[in-house]
Amino acid sequence: MKTAKFTRKTEDFDCAFCGTHVKGNGYTNHCTECLSSLHVDVNPGDRASDCHGLMLADSLERKKGEMFIVHKCTKCHHIRRNKISPDDNFEAILALSNGTIDDYRQNLLLMKKLQACVLKNKTR
Repeated sequence: MKTAKFTRKTEDFDCAFCGTHVKGNGYTNHCTECLSSLHVDVNPGDRASDCHGLMLADSLERKKGEMFIVHKCTKCHHIRRNKISPDDNFEAILALSNGTIDDYRQNLLLMKKLQACVLKNKTR
């Protein structure tokens, strides 16, 4: 099935990795907090992929003066490059650039669990 090269879809989503609620702008394709994505597209925005695997940010790449996040699917190992967004967490980008993204993601999950416990205790 041949689809258009790009289909703009404005969609909000909850990150499948860290649970962060991300407000979409039509170009949003990854979590701004942990940089993770889902393998849902064959071509950007078409939602035609059958995989739906988690795509983790693997590295950074520079092309024609722009920086891209290289995502790798944990299910089928597909690789996709996505532009860095101005909304992306700078600490996550730094962690990706210096090879500590796995530690960053684990610390983010721990922080979110601690925040949930604090909120739960406040409502008692």
